[in-house]
Amino acid sequence: MAGVGVAKTAKPSAMDLDIRIAHPGWDTISFGALAVRAVTTALEACEIDPENCEIAVLATGDSEIATLNQQFRDKPTATNVLSWPAQELLVETPGGTPVSPQADAFGDIALGDIAIAYETCAREAEAAGKPMPDHVTHLVVHGVLHLLGYDHVRDADATVMERREVAILGILGLDDPYRETAGA
Repeated sequence: MAGVGVAKTAKPSAMDLDIRIAHPGWDTISFGALAVRAVTTALEACEIDPENCEIAVLATGDSEIATLNQQFRDKPTATNVLSWPAQELLVETPGGTPVSPQADAFGDIALGDIAIAYETCAREAEAAGKPMPDHVTHLVVHGVLHLLGYDHVRDADATVMERREVAILGILGLDDPYRETAGA
């Protein structure tokens, strides 16, 4: 009908994955495409629609991640990946599954932020004899699981998180990263 306007209050569905590459090394493995694939697969495997999620990923180096690790964890050293969940998704009993993230009024799910360090990842991949893209994919999946409330502080929770990681990596065609250390 002419003259009648329709106001839309919801945004169109699309995953809001903000990737900032702050270290040139990440360009050597096409980090952006790798991150999109890892994040999307992890969310889908956890039965969360990626189209409604908001995540920020900082692909940086050891210097910046050491600063972040000091600031947020009081550990003044570089680490491979850090995660800052937007929601506290508790696991009520050891070995349980975290509660599902809650959407806002528009159906959007703010999950949080991930930072990953190039030099640490490169050293770890080389030491483990793994291709860098495979190792980084594992760490991005690991970071997403932290945003979803998975943790590895308690042994039972670590077992649940590792099983979930292995399943997601299997969907991505990657080997079990824990197989070499199983039983050690």
